[in-house]
Order: sequence, then structure tokens, then C-alpha cells
Amino acid sequence: MQYQLEICANSVASAVAAQNGEADRIELCENINEGGTTPSFGTIFQTIKSVNLPVSVLIRPRPGDFLYTDFEFEVMKHDIETCKKLGIQGVVIGILKANGNIDTERCAQLIALARPMQITFHRAFDCCNDLKKGLEDIISMGCERVLTSGGEKVAENGVQILKELVQQANGRISVMPGSGITEDNIVFIAKTTGAFEFHSTAKTPATSLMKVLISGDLKTNDSSGVIWVSDSERVRRMKKALTDSGKHI
Repeated sequence: MQYQLEICANSVASAVAAQNGEADRIELCENINEGGTTPSFGTIFQTIKSVNLPVSVLIRPRPGDFLYTDFEFEVMKHDIETCKKLGIQGVVIGILKANGNIDTERCAQLIALARPMQITFHRAFDCCNDLKKGLEDIISMGCERVLTSGGEKVAENGVQILKELVQQANGRISVMPGSGITEDNIVFIAKTTGAFEFHSTAKTPATSLMKVLISGDLKTNDSSGVIWVSDSERVRRMKKALTDSGKHI
């Protein structure tokens, strides 16, 4: 398999940076410091006007856990319908039950509604109570890939579990490592896990052009006012590292 690099873009600017850095796909979201939420209609519309890469949209109505109310579930359905009308290539979903099992019934409804778009199951997977069973549930629903850090905070710490998940999947689904992946560790993670798709924000703090900062100096350690944007050069370095590594497989 040829290595693929997906960039988690939190804005139109980040999506453009991902394309300029030669990423293979974009996951579009907002509120990246809270784990990501569904982007606005305007963000989705302007992104697909601005880039030529495949775009998958995160369907997550709020930060926090992955146990959703009936109202939130209806919001997710409407967001998927919007993505389909706009011609989006994929959506990123994940719902759990209160006991930590994958909510296969609700997820199946979202998947049926989303087709023919591709389906990625997001890192709600890392919060399920049994990763091996959860993987089988996700495979049974027909998802194309699952984004995971191997149950750890960052993927580099979960490489052994990620390797086991890749082996368990045995080509039935793409196990895509994500969280904390950088140009410095992506080749190690690729070689150790056997995965062929990888997910990164490649983010960097943007310099504010504001001359007066009401909420304080953005150069301080207070990250509440920092604007994060994907860095095309970081994307390019990760892509090159993967490409060079793939030549020796």
C-alpha cells in the first residue's frame, strides 16, 4: 500500500496549507483544541471551493464524551445530509453507549444516510471498553477506516496496540494512527505499526496581526487566544518522510 497522509484542518486556511504541503486528504473540523467539532456550513463550502483534495467532515455536535442525546443525534443526521448535498467525499463519525460499547445501531443509521460517502470512525474508538471488539464492530458496519492512537493519549505511546489492531484488521479496514504525529515520529510509527494511512494536524501558532489585544498578549503561555493553523512546510516534511520511507519497503 502507498502511504497516505491526512491532515486535520481546522479552517479554510489550514486546508489550503495541507494542499500546498502535498497532503493526500483533509479532515475538516473546528475547535481543534477541544478535540474537534463539526465545522460551519460556510467553512465547509469555502473549503471545497478552495482545495482539490478529498475532504472528510467531522460530524461531532459538541466537545466532551461520545454519548449523545436524541436532539444531538438529529443534528448529526442533518449535518451529514448537508455534507452529501455539498458533494463532500467523506464523513467522520463515532457514537458510544453508556457502557463504553460502540453504538452500532445509531452509527449504522448515520452510515446508511451518508453513503456513498466514505466513513471514518474517529477516536471515540479509543474510549470504548474493548478495542478488539470495538474494531470488529466498526468493521462489521462497513467503515473504510478507524482513527486511533491505540488507546493512548498520543499514537507514539500506543504503537504496540496499533500494530496489533493493524494485524487484527488484516486489510478489512484501514487502521489510521493519529494524535501527536509529527515529522519526527511518523516514520517510526509507520514502520512499527504496519499502518499505511496517518493523521496529523501539522499545526503551528499563527502570529496575530492585531495591534491591540483585549484578552492579553498572545505571546504568553495562555493558549486561549492563540490561532492555530496547519503548516504547509510541516505537512511537506511528513509527506516526504513517508514517501522516502516507502521506497525502501
